[in-house]
Amino acid sequence: MAGAVDLSALKARSEAAARPQPASGGAEHAGSSAFVIDVTEQTFQTDVLERSMQVPVVIDLWATWCGPCKQLSPVLERLAEAGNGAWILAKVDVDANPRIAQAFGVQSIPMVVAVVGGQPVDAFNGALPEPQVRQWIAALLDALRDRMPAIAQAEAGAGAVDEPVEEPEDPRFTAAEDALERGDYAAAEDAYQQILAVEPANEQAAAALSQVRFLARAESADPSAIARADAAPDDVDAQLAAADAEVATDRVEAAFSRLVATVARTAGDDRDRVREHLVGLFELFPADDPRVTASRRSLARALF
Repeated sequence: MAGAVDLSALKARSEAAARPQPASGGAEHAGSSAFVIDVTEQTFQTDVLERSMQVPVVIDLWATWCGPCKQLSPVLERLAEAGNGAWILAKVDVDANPRIAQAFGVQSIPMVVAVVGGQPVDAFNGALPEPQVRQWIAALLDALRDRMPAIAQAEAGAGAVDEPVEEPEDPRFTAAEDALERGDYAAAEDAYQQILAVEPANEQAAAALSQVRFLARAESADPSAIARADAAPDDVDAQLAAADAEVATDRVEAAFSRLVATVARTAGDDRDRVREHLVGLFELFPADDPRVTASRRSLARALF
């Protein structure tokens, strides 16, 4: 991705915007930590381009209405804090900062971009599972450690601070995450099911199981399934496949509405299948996501 995005215009706008209000920088970062910062068009030059001369700056392009963003952002924030400054997480609200989104050619969110030496060097889209995010960051740091001494210095400090309080990893989750990294969704699903068999109330395992099941379906999701389902509203299998395709392309509300409507016009085993599929999709998002709460109410009306 190096050289593919020209940040010079954004840099110029950042410098120009900062000049009339030099004292506003501190207020922009209220609530930020040393390693996780909120970035605006006015602070982009200082907080992204200049910082990226010392350590990688990973930009999290998000929005308040984006469900997958709410899954990915906490993962990035946690990893940035654990990194102790080996890299910096710069959070950008694309609605409030459209010029930054435009500069990176954002077409869907969440989008994550690594900037080094003032230039983007790597990126990914979508709410990847935490093991894959860890792997992406580790590869980024491995490629840059020799060129950026501040990375190793920060890692050495993090090791000294974190070592006494490090908690042992749960081998059951480790096995599931390893399977997920290999792309073996069946093994990952089996590992999480084994945890739930012993601990039915384990929310982490339940949420991970829902994610794995969806990832397995989404990997083979066919965008043409939406058109097929629209042409055959009574085909339950087509409606389920179309809903998966819609969620995979961030058309979450459309997927929820499709399945609520299918519940309303089906009965018996078909209705149960659709309801269970929809509830599984709800579990991919935070319980307080407004799209989930609204669709739960619609589902209740359709059922009763």
